[in-house]
Amino acid sequence: MTAIAGTLRPLEHQFWLRGEQPDTPVRFEPRTGVWHVYGYGETLRILTDPLVFSSDITRLMPDTLLSGQSRDPRTRGNIVQLDPPEHNQLRKLVSRVFTPKIVAGLEPRIAEVTRQLLDATAGRDHLDLVADLANPLPVTVIAELLGVPSSDQNLFRQWADGILSRAQPISLAEHDEERARLQQRIVENRGHLIDYLAEQVAERQRHPRADLLTDLVQASVDGRRLSAGQVVDFAHILLLAGHVTTTLLLGNTMLCLGVHPEHLAAARADRSRLPGMIEESMRYLSPSAAIARVTTIDAEVDDVRIPADQLVMVWLAAANRDARQFVDPDVFDPARDPNPHLGLGRGVHFCLGAPLARLEGRVALSILLDRFRRLRLDPDRPPRLLPHPHQTGLHSLPLLTA
Repeated sequence: MTAIAGTLRPLEHQFWLRGEQPDTPVRFEPRTGVWHVYGYGETLRILTDPLVFSSDITRLMPDTLLSGQSRDPRTRGNIVQLDPPEHNQLRKLVSRVFTPKIVAGLEPRIAEVTRQLLDATAGRDHLDLVADLANPLPVTVIAELLGVPSSDQNLFRQWADGILSRAQPISLAEHDEERARLQQRIVENRGHLIDYLAEQVAERQRHPRADLLTDLVQASVDGRRLSAGQVVDFAHILLLAGHVTTTLLLGNTMLCLGVHPEHLAAARADRSRLPGMIEESMRYLSPSAAIARVTTIDAEVDDVRIPADQLVMVWLAAANRDARQFVDPDVFDPARDPNPHLGLGRGVHFCLGAPLARLEGRVALSILLDRFRRLRLDPDRPPRLLPHPHQTGLHSLPLLTA
């Protein structure tokens, strides 16, 4: 059993956290009607072949509960669900207002927000990394980037938490009452968020401002602009995906460093090691544990035939522990080089917010180490794992600071 598994109690399906390998890289689950792919090479093949493995899972699941995906009639052109060539056109348009220069310019504000959040813990000898820093930091940064008033950011956080609260695995089986109630709660929270963003977009159309929503409203490539629905949808996905990715990345990296004090000491002595530690944490504890695809034609993966119109769950977290790709995959090794992990996806849907997540992680962890010289795990309060089946991360991470 790995050091992390000794600290956490992994969910039943998260065998990779226990240092276990799958019996086969591809498996069909009759109960749910879902194909599961665990191998690195098999996963890479699927992620880089969008013509055969489509991102538009709503073809099979019109009312999908997957985070960030919606068939709400008020949104159009969900970039998460689009396949080439439509996806390429929309991503090109969006990328022009989400550039490395814009992301790099956020570093001073990320540092300021981090210090403010840590100031709020003054006088205590402990903190919860998730509640006190990892959760509020990214939603604050993204809300400000979009141009959401500070007075509304708590609402943003509440809606995001409500949408991302699902704790049941994806299935094509008939939904039960509990699943139906959960879906209704998610739909209600998503509706509140989309209504709010639609109002904000309409306001930017009337009165432009210096913020990302205005940039999205005004952006054009070859004379084409995003529709109001597309702007709303992208802002909605950016908030959810950017929020959860950075929250999980921060918590997971700090957990890895807490379990391995020698690496924590190394990061404190040399901050240039932090990027490598963040990359290795994304391999070792992949924030997005799984993503879904749908076969458009009959496909063969690892000599297994998957018919057309089948739901395929691609387990990035398991692929990142594949011993065929990574030496000692159950060892947290920040010096791993190369480290071609799939923690942020691969191919046309590689995480658009990856530079922002990496920047927030590096800045926040560096300031955390500056602030607390005796930072360590609390032996009396173990960390708690999120119950979400398709995410790897922490519900809480208690730390001692004195």
